[in-house]
Amino acid sequence: MALNASIGLSGEDRLKCSFTMPARATGLNKHGAAVQLTRDLAVGSVVQLRNKSGGQASARIVAQLKASQGVSTYAIEFVEQDAGVTNFWGISFPSNA
Repeated sequence: MALNASIGLSGEDRLKCSFTMPARATGLNKHGAAVQLTRDLAVGSVVQLRNKSGGQASARIVAQLKASQGVSTYAIEFVEQDAGVTNFWGISFPSNA
């Protein structure tokens, strides 16, 4: 979906330095999103997301989509696909049926 959300993101960057910072999520879907932030992350690493309602979810970095002017965009997928995570964005997504 062409929706954006402000989130908190925490984890370890490519240099194994811990971080907690705001990020922008775009292309929201029930399996994940794309996130934009000013950190260099390793593909395959797991980060923690926090939404504005205080909900949390773990997500895996699947790919780096682009990097420009110090901002990197990564594709993420939720590690768990349970009901709590599928409602992480607070959006009802249409079923695949």
